[in-house]
Amino acid sequence: MARSWTRLHEHLGAPPGPLTFDMVKKAADANLAESDDLDWKQFLPRPPEDGRWNELAKDVAAMANTRGGLLIFGVTDKTTKPVGIDPDEVNTQRYAQWIRNHVQPYLPDLTFTTLTSPDGSLSFLVIDIPASAMAPHHVYGTAAKDKDQQAAVVPYRDADHTAWMAEHQIERAYRDRFTRTQHGQDETDRLLAHALESVLPEQAEPSAWLVAVARPERPLPRTAPPLARERAPDLCARARARSQLLTRNSLVVGPLTGMDIVLSNPRPGLRRWVFSTLPLRMGREIYTELHHNGSTVLAANVSWKALRGDGLATPAVEDILVDADVVGASCRDALALAHELARHLGVDSSVQVTTVIVTAEPAPLTPVITEYGSFSSIPDHARRPRRIQPVTALIDPADENDHLRASAQETLTDLMHQFGITAHL
Repeated sequence: MARSWTRLHEHLGAPPGPLTFDMVKKAADANLAESDDLDWKQFLPRPPEDGRWNELAKDVAAMANTRGGLLIFGVTDKTTKPVGIDPDEVNTQRYAQWIRNHVQPYLPDLTFTTLTSPDGSLSFLVIDIPASAMAPHHVYGTAAKDKDQQAAVVPYRDADHTAWMAEHQIERAYRDRFTRTQHGQDETDRLLAHALESVLPEQAEPSAWLVAVARPERPLPRTAPPLARERAPDLCARARARSQLLTRNSLVVGPLTGMDIVLSNPRPGLRRWVFSTLPLRMGREIYTELHHNGSTVLAANVSWKALRGDGLATPAVEDILVDADVVGASCRDALALAHELARHLGVDSSVQVTTVIVTAEPAPLTPVITEYGSFSSIPDHARRPRRIQPVTALIDPADENDHLRASAQETLTDLMHQFGITAHL
């Protein structure tokens, strides 16, 4: 998907959002110079030629290997004169095929957009290339001198032109890839640890908690405006409404519904807004954070006793009962909340949602299921683990309800399979 913050946004002083025809035209008219993340092209991409690397694949890989950028076709590269392209000649499927054939590893997040003036007289093709977490990307082609040979190079952007990485630069690029992967995992672990530190010491009694943290794979730029306080309650309400569309069991409400009592008063945190019912000591305990960088935290007490009496016989005094229905509703709410915040902030990458069920007590976690609409029981074949492994789902801000429902069901399934049972939204 297209990024929400580019060289053109920065130059024009525009807020994060989709690139428009007027933005490209204004930048070209202002003679915005080419850079490592902007390349003006007069003509549409040409097909590969024998004995040469495909130029489009080379340009795309170079930007993906550097810090991402824009290829804009229909503007002269020296004078930045808007000359336009014929939109009928644009063939994005063919361009994508060339890139797939010539670039490894595969680049999945490219966006091809044709922008046309309101009167239809001028058009541009914009290829938006995010910085790739899988860099370095090699460009493959056939070199025909003595014999046909398959060769590979690693391009990168050096100021306003493309250069080739030397061996030591390729080595460093691979090192950076592994560091990025570890950093992403460290950030997820930090969010989880922070959530647990926020809820476990404040719980009223030993309980089981579902904790879900979401983190964009590419964070928003620091220059992006923070989430406004008045928007935080509205986003929670929209996420709750979307979550209800993801289930066939409308009788089971999720933690976002239980936040109504505190929804009008988000508390400030470190570059985030915080909602918490923990100090109230009433109803199901819930803790939520909406971060300015697109991350979210949702923690909910999913214990059977959180809202019920002691009518269900426990298999052992020390067991902590986990309400499978509330776990499912919490999975829905967590993904819906991450999705709504990402859409609102213009996150331009996938969002990783990591979910786990935890307890501070050295006690078995025992699942409770509801059958036939109202009959609750502990399955005879259920396992009673003392620890649940975290599970991960990827969602996209552009996902529709069907995709979100499938991701929520996958999360629920992965959690409940660790109890030896199945559950459905």
